[in-house]
Amino acid sequence: MKKLVLAVLVVFMMTGLAVARDFEVTKKAGDYTVTVKIDRNPPVTGENKVSVAIKDKGGTDVTDAKVSVEYSMPAMPGMPAMRYKADAKLTGSEYQAKLNYSMSGAWDTIVRISRGNKKTQAKFNIDVR
Repeated sequence: MKKLVLAVLVVFMMTGLAVARDFEVTKKAGDYTVTVKIDRNPPVTGENKVSVAIKDKGGTDVTDAKVSVEYSMPAMPGMPAMRYKADAKLTGSEYQAKLNYSMSGAWDTIVRISRGNKKTQAKFNIDVR
């Protein structure tokens, strides 16, 4: 009986590891609350799917903005700076894009939001493995 209980416990623990949560970070950008989710936690070298949820100060989803995600890594000895941009497309109430990190390390990430004649941005630092 103890072996059966132990086996069931191990299966539940492994299942919990298999369904780990997405990488998620939230910041304020002017009147907006910006939540960035990446499908891998931690984000990894190569393709990562990102979703950006934007809420106004009343908590309502913002679905009429132009959103882009810029991500960069500063120059290092023997290597130039890297800078990339992905335009996000609205899917439901979130903006979706794909980020392709070329190497591991700390990436400066900026979500740029343009809505009407108002522009704002949210800055994040994402550690890629």
